[in-house]
Amino acid sequence: MSFERVAIIGLGLQGGSIGLAVQEFLPGVVTTGYDISPEYRARAAERGLVHTVCDTAVEAVQGADLVIFCVPPGAMGEAAAPLREAIPAHALVSDVGSSKQAIAKALGEALPDHLVIPAHPVAGTENSGPDAGFAHLFRNRWCIVTPPEQTDLLKLSALVEFWETLGANVEIMSAQHHDLVLAVTSHLPHLIAYTIVGTASDLEDVTQSEVIKYSAGGFRDFTRIAASDPTMWRDVFLSNKDAVLTMLQRFTEDLTALQRAIRVGDGDMLFDHFARTRAIRRSIIEEGQDDSRPDFGRGDHDGGAGGD
Repeated sequence: MSFERVAIIGLGLQGGSIGLAVQEFLPGVVTTGYDISPEYRARAAERGLVHTVCDTAVEAVQGADLVIFCVPPGAMGEAAAPLREAIPAHALVSDVGSSKQAIAKALGEALPDHLVIPAHPVAGTENSGPDAGFAHLFRNRWCIVTPPEQTDLLKLSALVEFWETLGANVEIMSAQHHDLVLAVTSHLPHLIAYTIVGTASDLEDVTQSEVIKYSAGGFRDFTRIAASDPTMWRDVFLSNKDAVLTMLQRFTEDLTALQRAIRVGDGDMLFDHFARTRAIRRSIIEEGQDDSRPDFGRGDHDGGAGGD
């Protein structure tokens, strides 16, 4: 492994899971960590998420050759800027954020003297904080790496190797393409889930609590997704707003078509649409990105859709 010292800034679900995974799969690599929350730092130390939990971010990055920012997208620049002089010149800087263009810009402006190669492990659960992390979060999940056009190929290869060693399947693509793809596969589903659960909450008085009392599996799945970290998802939608708005417009058009089919009684259209989407679900299971069991296999800590 090319990296001997890894610094993790942010010790929640992603940062904590990276720390635990490094200790399990890269036992020779030394990890340090920092979180802006004193409570998170204390709990991270209790759980041993990293070898050393530091009192300051400056202390955490000293001597590191890989620095990974695991903070909400909107906080990337603010977290990185004070570390410009502290991060060693040779160190590679990366992250785990869900919107790559905005994060690449923020980290590039905050750390203009360092090589920044953004990454996004498409793995998560609806839980957050230092108690949520586990070493196998990235197992058989995709990690998308979005290097700048001019980059150090040796450092890029080292980052790919790092994520593969933690159990991830790595894909390299442009930041722009990543943001468009994730707007469809992650961001829009979360927005829909938040909306549906919010609508149900608004109807609670009308239905005399029957919405929650008689929740079927579909609604329960939406509530799981909608339980994801609100700070992170606020930042995701704001930082990837162009792609999200594009996909939301397309979704609105498709929803209008379904609305019309229901109104006019076009059963053939509804059946064909549902059959096509059912096949997509089967493809996701065949790709190993989810489980066909009723609990989606999440009792085994394989990672869920929430928090991607």
